[in-house]
Amino acid sequence: MSQTKPYRVSHLDALEAESIFVMREVMAEFERPVLLFSGGKDSIVMLRLAEKAFAPARIPFPVMHVDTGHNFPEVLEYRDRRVASLGLNLVVASVQEAIDTGLVRELPDGTRNRIQTPVLLNAVEKYRFDALFGGARRDEEKARAKERMFSFRDEFGQWDPKNQRPELWGLYNGRHHPGESIRVFPLSNWTELDVWHYIAKEQIPLPSIYYAHDREVVERGGMFYAVNEFIRLRDGETSEVRRVRYRTVGDASQTAAVLSDADTVDKVIDEVAATRITERGATRGDDKVSEAAMEDRKREGYF
Repeated sequence: MSQTKPYRVSHLDALEAESIFVMREVMAEFERPVLLFSGGKDSIVMLRLAEKAFAPARIPFPVMHVDTGHNFPEVLEYRDRRVASLGLNLVVASVQEAIDTGLVRELPDGTRNRIQTPVLLNAVEKYRFDALFGGARRDEEKARAKERMFSFRDEFGQWDPKNQRPELWGLYNGRHHPGESIRVFPLSNWTELDVWHYIAKEQIPLPSIYYAHDREVVERGGMFYAVNEFIRLRDGETSEVRRVRYRTVGDASQTAAVLSDADTVDKVIDEVAATRITERGATRGDDKVSEAAMEDRKREGYF
């Protein structure tokens, strides 16, 4: 008599199931959810999860990009192509438009990550979004590890790590009053390596800059920034063409590349498995301001 093989769920299958469950819970509890989509790998994975969560129907909420105006062209092209292929409604909250209308003031150094926050909060109020899917992971940065899956934000869009709800046994409390909102992080229990394994498993296409390519860069503080319209050479600096790739694709004026020959998914997985520095620590200049830089921005209403 043959024995039945034990039923086993892989690590990735378990993560996928949890994320899909969270997305369905949001649709059951909230009236106007939106998925924050920049064309970065984490938001790309979230979009695939949303496809699976609601198939064969279309994804039942819009996507929103808080656009600094300092973008990598490859990422914008991917964003528009992916949104069009799924027939989604794309909401663009423009930092440049906010500068032009006086909502925010451009910083002296020309960087725009910090002034994304009021632009995001203005869009949340304008469109009355009550749940925002974000791609944050707990291995990304210290402040991210303080988040819940459902992260409560008050009527000013601000985050208080001491004013969050327990999430026992996978039960999520989405209760909120008018004007309040919840940030939802379906990838909370994923790591960067999990994301790449999932991209490989699902054969998800990505913007080309995630893979090794030759690019003109300038080294500043041990980080390699692309020379472009947002980053100009300073006195005494010289640029060079190096083989690099991007681990994260944020604001082009603050996001650095890493030296790499990983030009395939499998090579990227091997590279990420060997590294001991998070992608934000290795590539995001705005997180070098202080140990609490991200937490300060989150308290103000950042992603």
